[in-house]
Amino acid sequence: MRILGLETSTDLGSCALWLDGEMTERRCPAGRPHSETLLPLVRALLADAGLHFAQLDAIAFGAGPGAFTGLRVACGIAQGLAVAADLPVLPVGTLEALAAAVDGERILALLDARMNEVYYATLERAGEEVRLLDRVRVAPPGEIPMPEGAGWLACGNALAAYPVLAERVAQAGLPVRPEAMPTAAAVVRLARPRLQRGEAIDAALAAPFYVRDKVAQTVAERLAGGGKA
Repeated sequence: MRILGLETSTDLGSCALWLDGEMTERRCPAGRPHSETLLPLVRALLADAGLHFAQLDAIAFGAGPGAFTGLRVACGIAQGLAVAADLPVLPVGTLEALAAAVDGERILALLDARMNEVYYATLERAGEEVRLLDRVRVAPPGEIPMPEGAGWLACGNALAAYPVLAERVAQAGLPVRPEAMPTAAAVVRLARPRLQRGEAIDAALAAPFYVRDKVAQTVAERLAGGGKA
């Protein structure tokens, strides 16, 4: 099985290749737009493996939620490469990839959504996969409900971005992994069983998953939230 994975929903962009049982991952250079660095990185990754795009079985990508521009980069490149090589694609949720990057069995995934909001979801590990226990939502950090019961782990960069959230998670007694981020390798790991089950889709149907449809705040909204005009 040969799957290429792309993840650019956050500042930590990456690509990964699953080649007959072995995973190789590369990170996008920091400080440069993913739109400039991802495709050259992908080409180098495949060249080092001695593969052409047409030799892949599928292309998986982090579908969201996340940074609007980043989601469009991964989706657009996945679509373009898949159409050119006649390959199917596998959209993978960003919070699922985040949860797959940690070792917990029950996971509260928390990703900084900017604009004083957090993308969040509860997930549960099921063998090599993770499954959503409820739909992905977005809310201010002080309004995110803490999961009930034992065995939960909180992860994601929202824990470092919002002290009020970190304090609420600590009060709930949850261990934390604030450094955890969605990666292309996690996207590929989740895509593998889905490809085996025949869940890949035509590239023309691929689309980002935004959760919210608002990209920026007005001046008044930034001021109201304590920001600058």
